[in-house]
Amino acid sequence: MNNDYFATRKFDVEKKPMEVSEIILTVHNALSEKGYNPISQIVGYIMSGDPSYITAHNGARSLIQKVEPDEILEELVKYYVNR
Repeated sequence: MNNDYFATRKFDVEKKPMEVSEIILTVHNALSEKGYNPISQIVGYIMSGDPSYITAHNGARSLIQKVEPDEILEELVKYYVNR
């Protein structure tokens, strides 16, 4: 038998990172689903950097921690100015 048959093969799948805007919308939806005021909670997170403002529901807290609060603020300002 061919020795390559028993060799470990590596399979890489490139994951495209979520855009900041997608993260904001996903977190907003999770907060809404749990009955929170999503705007107040996201503002609290941006101002303090404290992830406890964001629910863990649907992985929202881990997701928002993948970007810095200033990146979120930058995305929001860009959106507002470009409207």
